[in-house]
Amino acid sequence: MNADEIDENDEHTWQCSNKELEKLSNPDIKALFVVNPSNPPSVAISQKSISEIVDIVKTKNKDLMIISDDVYGTFIHGFRSLMADLPYNTIGVYSYSKYFGVTGWRLGTIALHENNVFDKLIKELPYSIRKRTMRRYADLNPVPENVPFIDRIVPDSRQVSLNHTAGLSTPQQVQMAFFSAFTLIDKENNYKDKTINICKTRKKLLFDSLDIGINENENDASYYTQIDLLRLCKKRYGEEFVEYLKANYKPVDILFDLAQKSSIVLLGGGGFAGPEWSIRISLANLYDEAYSEIGVVLKRILDSYADDWKKLQG
Repeated sequence: MNADEIDENDEHTWQCSNKELEKLSNPDIKALFVVNPSNPPSVAISQKSISEIVDIVKTKNKDLMIISDDVYGTFIHGFRSLMADLPYNTIGVYSYSKYFGVTGWRLGTIALHENNVFDKLIKELPYSIRKRTMRRYADLNPVPENVPFIDRIVPDSRQVSLNHTAGLSTPQQVQMAFFSAFTLIDKENNYKDKTINICKTRKKLLFDSLDIGINENENDASYYTQIDLLRLCKKRYGEEFVEYLKANYKPVDILFDLAQKSSIVLLGGGGFAGPEWSIRISLANLYDEAYSEIGVVLKRILDSYADDWKKLQG
C-alpha cells in the first residue's frame, strides 16, 4: 500500500487514499504490516483512515491479520494504536529503542489480545499441518494443539528444541523493567513532553533554514522527516527546472554533494519506498544547530543547480 494522498497545497500528507485502503477489502489479502507512525515520514495513520480500516476489516475481511509496529507512537500526544480499535485482529509491537535512545539493546514487547484471529486461524488449519505442529510443540505442552500463538513465538525463535535458552538476557530484562518503572513514576509525562518538544524544535530549525513552512499536523511524530525535493524545487524554481534536474542529475547526486561539501550524510527516501527524489532526515540524532546547517547547505546546493540551469537559459 502506498501513502499516496496529496493535499490542496500539493503536499504529501503521508496518508493512504481510500483507493489504497480499499485493497484490504480483498479476502485474498491475509496480513497487513504497519509501521504506525510511519518510517520515514513518522506520521501516524489519521483517525479518518483508521475508521475506514476498521470498517473494511469488520465488514469485508474479518480474518485479516494485522501486525502494527508502534515504536514512534510515544512521540505523539494522544496516539492511538490500531490495537485499540481492532484488538481481535492486531499484534502490537513496541520497542524501547527510540523513546529511550537504546537502539542497540533491541528491547521490545509484543502484545496480543487473549481472544484473537491468530489462534482462530491456527485451529482452522488442515489436520496435516496441525499434526506437524503438534509434533513441533510436543515438549511444551501435553496437549500441544492448545499452545496459543503468542506462546509459540519465543520457542520458534530457537527452533523450539532450544526453548530453554530463548528470550532476552537478564540485563536486558532489568533494563526494560527500569524504563517501564520510570515511565509509570513520571505521571505528568515530563520526559515524554521534553522528547516531543526536542524533535519538533529540530524540525522547525531545519524547515526554517530551508524556507519551508511547517503544516501543523497532530499526527506528525517529527522523529524523522521526509522532504520531496522535486516538489520543493517546483515551488521554488518552477516546473522547467524540475525537468532539467531529472534529466541531468540523479537523486544520489544531491546526497553525494552534501557528504562531500559539508560531511552531511543523509539517506534517500527511495530506499524506504518513498518518492525517488526524497531525502530522509532523522531528527533524533544530532545537536539542534546541526539541523539549521543541514537546511542551509541543502538550500545552497539546490540554488547552485538552479544557477547552472539559468545560465543555460541565457
